[in-house]
Amino acid sequence: MFSYQLHHVDAGSIARRGTFHTPHGPVETPAFMPVGTQGTVKGLTRSLLRATGASMILANTYHLTLRPGEQIVSQLGGLHRFMGWDGPILTDSGGFQLYSLAECCRIREEGAAFQSHIDGRRFTLTPESSVQIQEALGSDVAMVLDHVIGLPNGRDQVADACARTIRWARRCQQAHQSPHQAQFAIVQGGLEPDLRVACAEQLVALDFPGYAVGGLSVGETPQEMQQVLEVVMPYLPADRPRYLMGVGRPQDLLEAILRGVDLFDCVLPTRNGRNAMAFTDSGPVRLRNRRYRDDPRPLDTKCPCPACEHSLGYLRHLFHAGEMLGPILLSAHNITYYQRLMTDARKAIAEDRYTEFCRDKLQGWAVKADMV
Repeated sequence: MFSYQLHHVDAGSIARRGTFHTPHGPVETPAFMPVGTQGTVKGLTRSLLRATGASMILANTYHLTLRPGEQIVSQLGGLHRFMGWDGPILTDSGGFQLYSLAECCRIREEGAAFQSHIDGRRFTLTPESSVQIQEALGSDVAMVLDHVIGLPNGRDQVADACARTIRWARRCQQAHQSPHQAQFAIVQGGLEPDLRVACAEQLVALDFPGYAVGGLSVGETPQEMQQVLEVVMPYLPADRPRYLMGVGRPQDLLEAILRGVDLFDCVLPTRNGRNAMAFTDSGPVRLRNRRYRDDPRPLDTKCPCPACEHSLGYLRHLFHAGEMLGPILLSAHNITYYQRLMTDARKAIAEDRYTEFCRDKLQGWAVKADMV
């Protein structure tokens, strides 16, 4: 039901081209998953989302258990029917909220005691309840509950969170019951190479269907992130998907693929789209800039998204007029851009030219930034 098929490894790097098979269809990797935290990728209908080329999306356990509640989602047919999305879905466990909502959360060995940021209700998210919630939601992939902390941080704090992540992963595995849901473990350990390796080795010994690298993009530099990936990737099985959580700048994706990562997610394309910033091969385009007021060009003449049917001047007008169409169009454009980037990366890997492809893209973004 779940399997990862490795098709090819780039001749000049360890970039991988593969297929992750799920009950709701295959995912060609490397792949980027748009984020639908609360059961929706903000501003995009199912047809718009499909048109971007996305095959797999992400939703969040913490937010969906608060609103509307996993039992309601289950009663309405599960997350796929609830969202109207017939492709694969991955649910985050709620572990990131231990970091992002730290002011509302107290960590104990039992689990994370939260005070809801919506209505103040208190509840505890344990490894077992996180698994139960995700099984009720009915996602294809469920993440184990992990302990995420910010970086930089002291070694003792990182070691404590890393050890708890391993203990919680065992509890999640023991609680797991659904044969229709794959469970992925998450490697933690901050910027400490020995902790990352030890965590990876212990999780791999538990034989999960997939592995993620978490606890990055939480304050470290891009170079530090790359160093962590170089340390961890050799310890993760070649026959399982490798997922880098919550990392989403285009340059970070390409650098991570170069180091053997298969799956990504991030809110960046939709968040930036809602704030009038578009991704292009010529760098970011900030549409509130006055230079685009009467610009007749499209964002990208080769892009098939609906935003690129219009002029830069029109897109800028939508944001200055406060029209909701502006964020919708740019969100669609940015996700389309990410999907096209992944398609091109897969092709480059298959043709043993990924290193050149990555170098050329990075150089192009650095030289041409905001010059469209």
